[in-house]
Amino acid sequence: MALNRVSQLCHDITRLWLQLKMLTDDILQREDGPFAAEIGHELQKQFAILPGGRGMNGNPIIVFPEFPDFSELEEEEVQNVLSYLSSIPSVAASGVGFNLVIDRRLDRWAAVRATLLRIAGSFPGNLHLVLVLRPTTLLQRTLSDFLFKYNRDEFKMKVVMLSSVTELHAYIDPGQLTTELGGTLEYCHDSWISHRTAIEAFALMVKTTAQTLQAFGTELAETELPNDAEATVNLLHTHTLKKDKMKEDLQVALSQGGRLLECINEPLQTDPEYSMTYDELENLATVQRLLGQLDETQTAFDDFWERHRTKLEQCLQLRHFEQHFREVRPQLDVTSERLSGFSEVSVSPAHAEHVLRELSGHEDKACDTLDRALSLASEGDRLIENSHYAEDSIRPKCGELRGVCEEISFTLRSKKSLLLTALELHHALEKALRWCEDGIFLLASQPVDRCQSQDGAEAALQELERYLDTGPLHTLADRSAICCQYEAVLTPQLMDQVEGVFQKQISVQEMFEKRRISLKKLAAKQTRPVQPVAPRPEVKSPLSSPNQERKERRYSADSAICKKVESPIHNGGTRHASLSEEEENLAVLRRHVMNELLETERAYVEELLCVLDGYAAEMDNPAMAHLIPSTLLSKKVVLFGNMSEIYQFHKRTFLKELEAYTDCPELVGRCFLERMKDLQIYEAYCQNKPRSESLWRQCSDCAFFQECQKKLEHKLGLDSYLLKPVQRITKYQLLLKELLKYSKGCDGCDDLQEALSSILGILKAVNDSMHLIAITGYEGNLSELGRLLMQGSFSVWTEHKKGHAKVKDLARFKPMQRHLFLHQKALLFCKRREENGEGYEKAPSYSFKHSLSMSAVGFTENAKGDNKKFEIWCNSRDEVFIVQAPTPEIKTAWVNEIRKVLTQQLNACRVTVLDASQQKSSDSVFPSPNSNNSSISLSPFRSSGQKNQKKQEEKKAETSVMSDSSSSPKHKEPASHATLSRVKWMSTSSLLQSKRRGWNKASLSVDASEENDGYSSSEDPINSDAEDEGGRKLAPGKYTVVADCEKAGPQELSVKSGDMVQLIREGEEGLWFVKNLRSSKEGWVAAANLLSLISESKSSQSLSSSDGSVSGNVSTSSSCSETYTSFSDIKP
Repeated sequence: MALNRVSQLCHDITRLWLQLKMLTDDILQREDGPFAAEIGHELQKQFAILPGGRGMNGNPIIVFPEFPDFSELEEEEVQNVLSYLSSIPSVAASGVGFNLVIDRRLDRWAAVRATLLRIAGSFPGNLHLVLVLRPTTLLQRTLSDFLFKYNRDEFKMKVVMLSSVTELHAYIDPGQLTTELGGTLEYCHDSWISHRTAIEAFALMVKTTAQTLQAFGTELAETELPNDAEATVNLLHTHTLKKDKMKEDLQVALSQGGRLLECINEPLQTDPEYSMTYDELENLATVQRLLGQLDETQTAFDDFWERHRTKLEQCLQLRHFEQHFREVRPQLDVTSERLSGFSEVSVSPAHAEHVLRELSGHEDKACDTLDRALSLASEGDRLIENSHYAEDSIRPKCGELRGVCEEISFTLRSKKSLLLTALELHHALEKALRWCEDGIFLLASQPVDRCQSQDGAEAALQELERYLDTGPLHTLADRSAICCQYEAVLTPQLMDQVEGVFQKQISVQEMFEKRRISLKKLAAKQTRPVQPVAPRPEVKSPLSSPNQERKERRYSADSAICKKVESPIHNGGTRHASLSEEEENLAVLRRHVMNELLETERAYVEELLCVLDGYAAEMDNPAMAHLIPSTLLSKKVVLFGNMSEIYQFHKRTFLKELEAYTDCPELVGRCFLERMKDLQIYEAYCQNKPRSESLWRQCSDCAFFQECQKKLEHKLGLDSYLLKPVQRITKYQLLLKELLKYSKGCDGCDDLQEALSSILGILKAVNDSMHLIAITGYEGNLSELGRLLMQGSFSVWTEHKKGHAKVKDLARFKPMQRHLFLHQKALLFCKRREENGEGYEKAPSYSFKHSLSMSAVGFTENAKGDNKKFEIWCNSRDEVFIVQAPTPEIKTAWVNEIRKVLTQQLNACRVTVLDASQQKSSDSVFPSPNSNNSSISLSPFRSSGQKNQKKQEEKKAETSVMSDSSSSPKHKEPASHATLSRVKWMSTSSLLQSKRRGWNKASLSVDASEENDGYSSSEDPINSDAEDEGGRKLAPGKYTVVADCEKAGPQELSVKSGDMVQLIREGEEGLWFVKNLRSSKEGWVAAANLLSLISESKSSQSLSSSDGSVSGNVSTSSSCSETYTSFSDIKP
């Protein structure tokens, strides 16, 4: 209907345009003819005029006034003026014919004749009559009379010669003639030209406007409606601009027409008695018709435009409706698809609550989508009510939207109802299980002492009765009713849980019934006094056989588990602790811990999935990209670390394997041991935690996290969930401790203990790694230093061998606070620096200061008698570090760990030492006597290239040492017990040199303990050349071992610190045959090892040299500490 009305309006505008065209054509006569504006110059000459008068028959009158130069006019000028004047009267008037009045009263006959001939040949219109006022002079009048008769046929038109204006009045009424011709008609040629010019310009404007209007109407009628909203908006804007231009043109034309009409009516305004000429009346009528047509055309155009605009606006509404439909419909599909992915069944209350939370979050999103879809359908209904032209297209879409919304709403309500029903069932099951567990704990917590008396038994019995009275409120009563009520949500797995709860209820009720029977027996016994008997490991009944004897076993199973008794009635009335009942209670506790482990593991997996889907996945969602700040872009790995790897491990592997141990919790330690390597993935997560924490603090307030938290309906922020893996790995050791507590004597107890130790080891490694990654300034690769063994903070003094005395004193009294990191291959000294911030950002950092290679260090266990201090130095002792631990226990732990590292290095390079010792050495090294707190060291051998350079220095040092030794008072006193308790082990470089050179050099190092308070910081090694002085050798005798040494071959001997050994004889290739007096075992030991492993016993007063040049006693005070120098892992 709307299109039909628009089409009708288009036809109306076309009709009006044709009418305007006809009117303008009447005014303009010919489209190619001259106009007043074009021939204004010729018209101004006034050789021919159209005053507006009419003849007797209404013939238009054209007057040719006196114009002497008429013959000199160009033919074109005459032709243009005559054509123009003849085109002005209406077609009807022109059809009657024109009357020409030629005034030649002052001219000659020749000129009259020429004028007539010229007019006859150039006048374009129909001539009715030509009236000529002939010359008035006598001669010319006579000639004209005579010659006119003679030349009449030559003119080819009806010509009347008149002698005066009186005769003219006989043909034309004087009122139709101007005053020059004796008439009364007022005529102003300039005004006439002005009016004609204005009328023609107005006609042209109207004609142009009509053409433009018709073209615009055709364009609007033929315009096809766009297929998208943007194009429709552009088209509406373009058409509106064109309409406004058309309206402006119409207004201009109407305004000009009004002014022209006022000009035509101006004489009447001046003189009401004024009588218009025929031409003026025609002009007035023409202008009035044009104005009327223009006004009618404007009204029709406004109506047409309004309907066209309405159609375009409806088209725009339709395009917006279709666009919104295309947007909403896929969202409804996505909502429906996601909704279908929600399970109506759940395996646990936590799972049901999680699914409900997820479903509630999805419900909010779905409600937004549904509201938008229903709003769009209502909008479509409004379009239909407003007679939209596309009603047939809009109505089906509205029905489709409402149908899908109703389907989604029904599915959402159905799933939510089922989940609520399942959650209700889970809560009922939990309630029943809780009642059972509380009942078991009640049975386990009843004191044995109280139950042994009649009053105690009656009180315990009443306690049981009261608890059993609460059973109907907490337990499941009817299995069939439960199955009927929850049939819609009962899956096989959930049905198994229901069956398990009923079975547990039955078991607990049976346990209560047994306890009731026992307590009733105790309460019903005779009330005579009974001598209480203390429990013993073994009690025999007088009437029982030896096979009936039982051994009472007691377990410590938490504060809630007490000793239980069973009361078999014998003649003596003796009651024994019931082992089976206690084991059952422990089994219940193990199952309780196992249930907690499984439930928390499932909840942990769900929480990880929630974080990965609700936060990590949303960082890749384009729809959320505008909410992500720039500092968070491409930082997902930094924020979440390897959480995805942790989730996959727990979801696919660990949770399933834990569930396999549901019925045997005591064996779950095997699961932890098998997956201990996989659990090390937590180390990488914890190492990344500081970076994650820092990034979170920068972006915690951004809209992205707030939107994700809102969607997930989490009360806590993301940072709480990022802490879950750290909390989980620490939770395992607590659960394992609980299981271990309730699994004493079970088959898997050892596995649980080993699993607990391994978990604690992982936690320690994680903690150590958190400190390790905070080290800054170390140029090497920390991973090349081997495994981190220990780390801690100490006070450290440094003594330099060649330092200034004041520097030494200052170092003694002002310790440095250093954090030490003990690796397998190096010891790092770092300075701890506390950082500002919170949480992980407050974790300290460590600036690297110094490192010692474990292949070239020695250490003294006790320094200056302080049980919290120890020394550590390099082989050269140029720089000695005095380390003070916070407590003696920490110092002992570090000393043991360092000794363990050095021992491992010793064992690793024993093969190298044996290879080196196979070259028979011609020289031996033996210790020289020294003062009380002495230190004897096998220093690193100098290479042959150094021998000549250092020879003078060595001899000088040797002389000095020998002098000190001989002058020592304690050297002269015999010692009953000489013990070599301070021993330095050779470094790797020394062993390699000794292997190449065949043990041909040795050195002696002496500590001036009395001067330096027992610190070895000022001695130089003394090198003796074996070729010049002869070597020192080990002597047979008894010695005390000061360090452990494992055997490297089947024929070698193992010794431990404290063993007494006897050196029997020296064999080939630098080996000694030794007997262990403690174990009575014999074997071969390398001479090089003996020098570092043994000290003299009571039976061996001294170590003698081969040439007898040096002898004496070696004695030390009892306060002397052990000193070690390490071997590194070397290859021959």
